[in-house]
Amino acid sequence: MRKAVILYSSGLDSTTCMAIAQAEGFVPFAVSFDYGQRHRHELDLARANAEKIGAQEHLVVAFDLRQVGGSALTSQIDVPKDGVGSEIPVTYVPARNTIFLSFALGWAEAIGAFDIFIGVNALDYSGYPDCRPEFIESFERMANLATKAGVEGTGKFKIHTPLINLTKAQIIKRGIELGVDYSQTHSCYDPTPEGLSCGRCDSCRLRLKGFAEAGLKDPLKYA
Repeated sequence: MRKAVILYSSGLDSTTCMAIAQAEGFVPFAVSFDYGQRHRHELDLARANAEKIGAQEHLVVAFDLRQVGGSALTSQIDVPKDGVGSEIPVTYVPARNTIFLSFALGWAEAIGAFDIFIGVNALDYSGYPDCRPEFIESFERMANLATKAGVEGTGKFKIHTPLINLTKAQIIKRGIELGVDYSQTHSCYDPTPEGLSCGRCDSCRLRLKGFAEAGLKDPLKYA
């Protein structure tokens, strides 16, 4: 049994990533993060769906990045709508993927898994620095230096990024091929209290652009 830890938020990318890991023969162990995010609907959906879509186990790690602040996703800063410009937007959460991958690495080593999947993308994305190939490559090198398993040579950690060079449309098409139900995913940074997507934040805009370019209709309801 080839175990793999999958970073899973219930988003379009992470759900597709889980399906790809399964198609490649891995048994998924899903990890989600309750980090004080304002868009908590994603976490509710992750808890409801992780095992339904194939996770052997689902770990939810809780910590509070509201204490750090500095992001519209964890602080009382307005989520940008209708475009974010050319600079890294305020929806960037400081060091988020570094923190997430560190937890995933710890769990992977504990359960004897050497493969970690993360749905980062460097084409249709908001310009976050921790979604770039050079960041992933650096973290993978660090993972094999900083772990007992890596030092003793009992295994080599691999960070899988199957979506990193795909457009959002290509990601969606791949997910459809693998049977992903995108009505059970969530992408919005600023949903309504009922969980409806705003349709205007950068994450919604990228998602809607992807479905349009794929010639498909997004099954989600929008406010």
